[in-house]
Amino acid sequence: MARLDPRELGYRYVEQSSPPPAERVSEVAVTTHPHLYEVDPRLMERWVLQQTFPNWDSLRIMNARHDHLDWMHRHFAERVITGSELLAEVDDDHPDR
Repeated sequence: MARLDPRELGYRYVEQSSPPPAERVSEVAVTTHPHLYEVDPRLMERWVLQQTFPNWDSLRIMNARHDHLDWMHRHFAERVITGSELLAEVDDDHPDR
């Protein structure tokens, strides 16, 4: 039986555990992959230990977010509103803004 060379498995730790360089998108948010936004980790370090996620796991979580939200809505939401509806309600409550 031929021995498997670990270098031929195709997993490159650095490629999988190091996201692309973060790009700032606001004062508090960064993006590392297209459509993947997160709170700047430096703002959370004081309260939350930051973990290293493999790139594939970050992308898996991001791609599953709509399924997760749909499940939460089906199980816990009396109704679902859009962000624009919520902002309109806030504006109606505070016309002086």
